[in-house]
Amino acid sequence: MARPLAAITGASSGIGAVFAHKLAASYDLLLIARRSDRLEALASELRARHGATVTVLAADLTDESQLATVAERIAVDQTLALLVNNAGFGTRGLFWDTTVEAQDQMHRLNVLAVLRLSHAALRNMVPKKAGAIINVASVAGFVRRAGSVGYGSTKAWVVAFTEALHLELKSIGCPIKVQALCPGFTYSEFHDSMKIDRMRIASRAFWLRADFVVDESLKALAAGSLFVIPGWRYKLIVNLISSLPLPLRLLFEARASRRR
Repeated sequence: MARPLAAITGASSGIGAVFAHKLAASYDLLLIARRSDRLEALASELRARHGATVTVLAADLTDESQLATVAERIAVDQTLALLVNNAGFGTRGLFWDTTVEAQDQMHRLNVLAVLRLSHAALRNMVPKKAGAIINVASVAGFVRRAGSVGYGSTKAWVVAFTEALHLELKSIGCPIKVQALCPGFTYSEFHDSMKIDRMRIASRAFWLRADFVVDESLKALAAGSLFVIPGWRYKLIVNLISSLPLPLRLLFEARASRRR
């Protein structure tokens, strides 16, 4: 009997790779990322350890034709049970000092790829009334700051998009689960790629392990939680900032921006 399929973008490292490790015991996997060598190494490890069927699909999701190929693959596989939209990246610096090309690529990956792949997955899942989607957003989707205009905006879109999908599915009585996973600072290659010293932007207490983030996500998915904010510190920050009147929220965000 075929096992359910989990498709994971950004699967070659960090949170995506941890999702692959955690899911391989129960799912066959479709691993999606740009770096085929990293994907193949991970796939070999997961096949040997869990006996899972692991398929590698090397693709740059900022490229229209490659994104279309991935979307088509997700749309037609009748064993698809879970999509993890994890791929994403950020830029650093004032918005007008960054290149428009970098901003364009970030929005293509963080927004348009999530849109296209979620659309493909739901057209597959809704007729079966079964499945789930995890969209990896960020605490930055709730708390804005200078130096991260594009990234925070894309993650705020992911949060709003996922909430709206939840409402649409509920409106038709469809049991498909959607989740916005909103971690804070997490140990991964994300900050390495931007050449950022982690300890300069947050103390050690605010850094999360990727396996903790994924465990929190999967536990919450089983419970049907829409928003998942791993770690009590980040839950407190998001709850606080969301409850403040606009002038106080802007003051909080301005001070946080200056500290960075």
